[in-house]
Amino acid sequence: MPPESGGRTVHGLLDAAVADSPHRPAVRDATGVWSYARLAEEAARLTAWLAARGVGHGDRVLLQLPTGRQLAALFYATVRLGAVFVPVHQAMKPFHLRSVVADAAPALVLTDAEGIRRLRPLTAAPVHDIADVLAEAAASQPGPSTPTPEVSGDDLATLIYTSGSTAAPKAVACPHAAVVFASTALVRALGYRSDDVVFCRFPMSWDYGLYKVLMTCLARCEIVLADGDSDFTVLRRMYETGTTVVPLVPSYATMIVSLARRHPEQRPPVRMFTNTGAALPTATADALRALFPGARVVRQYGQTEAKRITVMPPEQEHERPHSVGRALPGTRVLVCDPDGTPLPPGAVGEIVAVGPHVMRGYWRNPEATARSFRPDPADPAVVRLHTGDYGHLDEDGYLYFEGRRDDMFKRKGIRMSTVEIETAALDIPGVRAAAALPPDDRHDLTLFVESDLDERTVVRELMERLESAKMPARCRVLTTFPLTLHGKNARRELAALMDGERP
Repeated sequence: MPPESGGRTVHGLLDAAVADSPHRPAVRDATGVWSYARLAEEAARLTAWLAARGVGHGDRVLLQLPTGRQLAALFYATVRLGAVFVPVHQAMKPFHLRSVVADAAPALVLTDAEGIRRLRPLTAAPVHDIADVLAEAAASQPGPSTPTPEVSGDDLATLIYTSGSTAAPKAVACPHAAVVFASTALVRALGYRSDDVVFCRFPMSWDYGLYKVLMTCLARCEIVLADGDSDFTVLRRMYETGTTVVPLVPSYATMIVSLARRHPEQRPPVRMFTNTGAALPTATADALRALFPGARVVRQYGQTEAKRITVMPPEQEHERPHSVGRALPGTRVLVCDPDGTPLPPGAVGEIVAVGPHVMRGYWRNPEATARSFRPDPADPAVVRLHTGDYGHLDEDGYLYFEGRRDDMFKRKGIRMSTVEIETAALDIPGVRAAAALPPDDRHDLTLFVESDLDERTVVRELMERLESAKMPARCRVLTTFPLTLHGKNARRELAALMDGERP
């Protein structure tokens, strides 16, 4: 159980940690470590700096910065003013930045020297170099009199921009109370401990990275922000920091397995890996358990719109191997028909999340909000998240993910999902990653795998696992998969390969 949560605001979490654990290590990056007290001091200086420049309640502060101690402090500093923290990935180019900046309409922008050149032409808002900001904030001495407004759990804490099927930006609007609830529920479900060291390779522009800052604060443990670390030094950094918990995506897990086999002397004392983004190949999960004896590999399912929807309890990692777990404490997960009526166990339908973790909707996008965030037919005051994903529940309430709406298709008269094709491919020893592209007007069902096996071997193994109607028309083997900024399979680039283009 996490200690005192600090109420319903994000900055309240830090206040509570400082009150009872001021000297515990809080956040570490490549240049050093801060205690909870030091983190709070740095955040207070930055709060004063922001306030002096007119940032106030409801203002958006857009940040394109490396994920490190300063960005964590800026998160707490921004939300304490009732302003909205808007992190964007450091690698985002002007083509997408232009749309995001126009959508967020920030009151102020923080970036580095290189980002100044990208961002100043895109907005009339002040754009500040973080080096100047930190120097000016360090010179200030904010006291308890630094004015801060009343912030409630209903106020927005952050906008998280998500990728979608169109180029138009779509930001999930995340209120303080929902963010705090989701973070607290996850700490309980995963069993974070005060002696944990959580090694986070993901940027705070992705909810997977952002929430780890809050979850470690709740548990009074340490987070290592390692988004900028070289691939070759990751395992050594884990060893040096005494890492015990590692959030994963499949591509990252494959890299850790490779490094741990090459450098057994650098294996850290990991007790838990948590996976999201896509199914982890069975062979990869088994390799993690073998290389890190005693470590558990936890399956999860979620969307930014509710942060996390299900978690397989760590102690049940070997049970129901195809399930993605059960609903977070204090929430519900339903499987519904097209009318929103809950279906019985075993029936496949849309996955629907209900509870305090459901966010407010999409920023300035009422049409998309109305499609996904719908009132409960039985109680219109309750908003349910319709995920657009499909699955089924078993008799005990454990969820089985079948795929997204776009992943479901009919072929040769049979309804199927790209997920089941990918799952079969990932069961083949030697396959590190798999992505199935459904048939369209130009191509039949195509499977891409990352492997050192040849195509004939993959096809032969696949025929042992799939009915003939579900066999892809084409199987292509790549030595390396193109990945998104967050380490997921880049399906658009794979589709381009089918058209003979370079990704």
